[in-house]
Amino acid sequence: MEGNLNALTTIFTEFYYWVTVVFMFLIHVGFCMYEVAASRSRNHMHTLMKNVMIIPLVTVTFFLFGWWIYWAFPSFPILGGIDTSAGEAYTPWSPNMGTHLGDRITGVFWAAFLLFSWTAASIVSGSVIERIRSSALWVHAVLIGSVFWIIDAAWGWHWDGWMVKLLGYHDAYASGVIHAIAGGYALGVILVLGPRIGKFAADGTPRDIPPHNPWLLTIGLFLIYTGFWGFYAACNVPIIAPEVIDGQITGVTWVTTNIYLAPTTLSAITFNFLMSLSGGLMAAYVVSKGDAFWTFSGGLAGIITASAGNDLYHPIQAMIIGAIGVVIVYKLHYWVERKFKIDDAVGAVAVHGYAGVVGLIIAGFVLWGAPSSPYEGYASINPLGQTIGAVIMFFVLGFLPAFIVSKIQASMGILRIPEAVEIQGLDYADHQSYEDAKAAIIDAHKAHLSANN
Repeated sequence: MEGNLNALTTIFTEFYYWVTVVFMFLIHVGFCMYEVAASRSRNHMHTLMKNVMIIPLVTVTFFLFGWWIYWAFPSFPILGGIDTSAGEAYTPWSPNMGTHLGDRITGVFWAAFLLFSWTAASIVSGSVIERIRSSALWVHAVLIGSVFWIIDAAWGWHWDGWMVKLLGYHDAYASGVIHAIAGGYALGVILVLGPRIGKFAADGTPRDIPPHNPWLLTIGLFLIYTGFWGFYAACNVPIIAPEVIDGQITGVTWVTTNIYLAPTTLSAITFNFLMSLSGGLMAAYVVSKGDAFWTFSGGLAGIITASAGNDLYHPIQAMIIGAIGVVIVYKLHYWVERKFKIDDAVGAVAVHGYAGVVGLIIAGFVLWGAPSSPYEGYASINPLGQTIGAVIMFFVLGFLPAFIVSKIQASMGILRIPEAVEIQGLDYADHQSYEDAKAAIIDAHKAHLSANN
């Protein structure tokens, strides 16, 4: 009977993660729809292509080295450096990383993390639409998707991560581990990339560039909500444990743990996911005075704000925290835009980055003193540890490397498309030279004048 239960555990866990991966695929579908809807018609195919190519580029690089980083880096750089022995089973040449019939779990668990990687890259992609070269974005996609986010996951989203042990860092559903780092990374890129032509008036006043297709944008966001719900489930670890009394198996206990292997339930996260979504939607509607774009985005920001502690919050807490986060994020977005002339085309830095940081800090106060992990000797959750964690996620592993790489790309002339191409539209002239694009615009202008005369 014990053998049958072990087999059932394996099959259930395999199928569980496979289902969550399929649900999370909808996040990427939603991002594609969302970004196309937010861009203007002359840039649609370029926007789609740069998003679609994230899939193979991040998948291959995550297979080659990203997954190894997660298992080899939990103690790096604080407690003993890189653990090559732990990562050995997750190298590309390991039997576990192939069609190995003795291992039914690694592939689907790897895929769940891979979909997190796509999400991190897609968050950056949305903020830079209509002005970045595809090749430049793909470099950033690989860096955020297969290097930097998985380093922060090893540090703060691993049962043995040094941030969990020493700082009491707690981030059950990735307020910081995915969203804060991706938002910080996006900010580092767009600070160098600069705003879209026409975004700011001569006096510096920001202009609104409304979504090309509000309906498509709405559907895209709802698909992201749906995929995010699958993401929540994927952050849990399902276990089927036999109950044993006097050496006899008397029944089966169905248990779910969070990423730190502390008990939780799918029922608990269902309460808190929906309540934080609702708090975000209501707060965004009020603070934006009914603006549709911000209302829908606010739902996502509400979930992200509450995600750090949504395994431990009461549902009312999740709703209130989601609402508070949205108000802060909304105000901060427009202050940064006016003050620093930052053009975040879809509000990704705010909705993901600022919301992630705010969520981590709030969790530090609300959950102050609660265990960060079920293991003895780990620091408890506290405001200082959460704040330090937020700085590491948003700035150290997010903003800083993105800014440096973008500066290098800009100095080589490979970051931003030429002005003439941007005016003409990336679908038409993304791969043309500057002079060719400029000549095409002049010819089109002459033809227009001739037709009018």
